[in-house]
Amino acid sequence: MTMTTVGQTVVCAFEALLPERGVAALLGDVQIALFRTHDDEVFAIGNQDPFSGANVMSRGIVGSRGDVPTVASPMFKQVFDLRTGACLDDPEVSLPVYPVEVVDGQVVVGPGDY
Repeated sequence: MTMTTVGQTVVCAFEALLPERGVAALLGDVQIALFRTHDDEVFAIGNQDPFSGANVMSRGIVGSRGDVPTVASPMFKQVFDLRTGACLDDPEVSLPVYPVEVVDGQVVVGPGDY
């Protein structure tokens, strides 16, 4: 059994995440979106699209702008930096980001505000 620090949550096995795809997870009362990029980095952001209010970011299109890993909202197509949550199309808008790491093959998120 893997021990985690207080406030951290084991969400899933790393291998359960498909490259360039997102999945949603519920941590407490907060929906997050997890993404595994083509180079096996894992990111966790808020799942709620700030422009539409819909919990759909996990269904977004994963890509990049230069060396910035991104996800495009499936609703209105705004693009967000997966590292910082910043909207690249409207710098005044951002998504919450959550610390995430892979420990013994498990995706661990937190601690966060969930």
